[in-house]
Amino acid sequence: MKTYQGSEIRNVAVVGHAQSGKTSLIAALLHAAKMTPTQGRVSEGSAVTAYDEEEIARGTTMSNAVAFAEWQGVKINFVDTPGFHMFSHEARAALLPVEATCVVVNAQHGIEPVTERVWKYAEEANVPRFVVINQMDHPKAGGGGGLSALIDDLHERWGRNCLPIQLPISDAQGFHGVVDLVTMEAFHYTPNGDGRGKITGEIPASIAQQAKEAHEALVELVAEGKDELMEEYFAEGTIPEQHLISALHEAIREDRIFPVLFASGGTNVATDHLLDFIKVYAPSPTERTPIPVKTAAMQAVATNGGGAEGGASVSFRKVQDSEPTALVVFKTMSDPFAGRITFFKVVSGVLKSDATLENYTRRGQERFAHLSVMQGRKAVEVPELHAGDIGAVAKLRETLTGDTLGAKGGDIQVELAPLPEAAMTYAIEPKSRADEDKLAPAIHKLMEEDLLIRFFRDPQTNEFLIAGAGQPHIESIVSRLKKRYHAEVTLKAPKVPYRESIRGKAEGHGRHKKQSGGHGQFGDCKIRMEPMPRGGGFEFANEIFGGSIPRQFVPAVEKGIVESAARGYLAGYPVVDFKATVYDGSYHDVDSNEMSFKVAGRLAFRKCMEQAKPCLLEPIMKVEIEAPDEFAGTLMGDLNSRRGRVQGMESKGRTTVINAEVPMAEMLTYGTLLTSMTQGKGSYRMEMHHYDIVPQLVAEKILANAKRPVDEEEE
Repeated sequence: MKTYQGSEIRNVAVVGHAQSGKTSLIAALLHAAKMTPTQGRVSEGSAVTAYDEEEIARGTTMSNAVAFAEWQGVKINFVDTPGFHMFSHEARAALLPVEATCVVVNAQHGIEPVTERVWKYAEEANVPRFVVINQMDHPKAGGGGGLSALIDDLHERWGRNCLPIQLPISDAQGFHGVVDLVTMEAFHYTPNGDGRGKITGEIPASIAQQAKEAHEALVELVAEGKDELMEEYFAEGTIPEQHLISALHEAIREDRIFPVLFASGGTNVATDHLLDFIKVYAPSPTERTPIPVKTAAMQAVATNGGGAEGGASVSFRKVQDSEPTALVVFKTMSDPFAGRITFFKVVSGVLKSDATLENYTRRGQERFAHLSVMQGRKAVEVPELHAGDIGAVAKLRETLTGDTLGAKGGDIQVELAPLPEAAMTYAIEPKSRADEDKLAPAIHKLMEEDLLIRFFRDPQTNEFLIAGAGQPHIESIVSRLKKRYHAEVTLKAPKVPYRESIRGKAEGHGRHKKQSGGHGQFGDCKIRMEPMPRGGGFEFANEIFGGSIPRQFVPAVEKGIVESAARGYLAGYPVVDFKATVYDGSYHDVDSNEMSFKVAGRLAFRKCMEQAKPCLLEPIMKVEIEAPDEFAGTLMGDLNSRRGRVQGMESKGRTTVINAEVPMAEMLTYGTLLTSMTQGKGSYRMEMHHYDIVPQLVAEKILANAKRPVDEEEE
């Protein structure tokens, strides 16, 4: 395969809402570039970037995938991203290795919640954007208000800089061409062909006037950005084609204009013109602004709790071959045959096959044997990769997603986009002893691929828990465990980690005495208990005066209180947020020992709990729900039915963000309900949870079938 310089490379992330046709569009682009003999189909499981068995079974993209096309002397790297809201963190991660974002909009449904979310991600990352209205072959393309209403919606949400540079050609035969508003040429296609159109100089009469007006609007908007172009525009009434092309390229690179194009991935119409657009107008890696990196010195300062001098925290690395070699890993994939495959972006320098680089993150050496570029799952070996290119290598020993590697002594770090917190947790149990042995290594490999997966043991409930973005995410993990690693597990709702506490002060007397001949047992203590602020934990104080309890026996009293608190009083849940003070007692010279005072501490704790107004604490989740405006009332009603408290609402465009606090026990299956409620158009995020006091009426429901634990001494 040919080696490409940075100026000959285009890196594009294809993002958008689910079912907008991103994977089909990439398959059509690859076929138009003659990278595949036939056009891949998602429905047939033959699309290049839909190779995962779970994605094929579910018919939706669940993780990033990379493919490339060689087009007229330029190499275009595509990163296919998920459109389902639970996997939007993958789309955010895909913005690191690219210089342009292709925002795919469904021609029938228009802008949807995830479309807006990924637009904001690209805006935050300062990645240039262009919009592709896909599935133009659909009979209802443009929605109820037609194509003009869809363009108006783009202007309303993303500004007047979101401007068409094409017009679709549609008639009774459907969508079969586009008009280029820069060159004012018409391109006609044969649906379900090879994606290559025929140029005709004549624009169809039905849209000739519309094309003229759109061309003038485009020229005017491009001229607004530069004084010399404005002068030329006023002097001649237009801008020459060559000046317009270069000015539009610059405006796209500077995020001043967001072009709108039209295509149909399913019927492969206008895809070659989209490839032409990417070649001419999309920024190359060498045009990218220098990438911010952390240096070793700055990391050391940060580790010591300080800041870099002068307020600076980062340095910048130019994407050039002349810089020292450096790369950042943005994805890891486990292949059953090739093992671990590492995807990376060459930040600077030239990476040659069989080179040995230092892993700045893990302080090890890695050899890059069989350097490759990925065409979906297929690896194509290359001798070297230049700055700005995207590559892959198999079987690195220690390197994982997020690591930065480079020439020895470089010592820099490129940071990935922050990940959201896992929103939903399930208890997981292996079905057999054989499955138990396979479970840990299998989940470890899945965690290398998906950084959002969490797997841990709850020390309070002693359950193994797996956390993810939502129920479909966790179900896909379970399915992969079975299909890839032959580890069968059972999912179930996790036990809710309730707590107990006190709301009042109390004093208690614990006295333990046994005499059965010879040495007996004697321990006597008086303690005082009082509540502490939420999150205060447990505090023990010693106010013994005059030696009423010998010093060596006081820790035994504390141990008895701690053990009894761990077993709970109301329903067997740990007692938290209280202070216990031992202030008096008595002892026997012969019969007293540590065991006797530990039992006395337990009894005193029980006496105090009877009088200290014990209550139950329930974990409360802070929930942020983002959904279309029409579902806001339904969602609020549902939250109220789940004992939730709505804290506030905020309008974002045509969506509403609801902030609420809801008991964790009511949220275990909320993701599935929300998806069905909003018919797939909503999105949600759940943040950290904390503990709060449950009203007594709620506590009575929970305690109805609970049995208070009893100590051996009480029996």
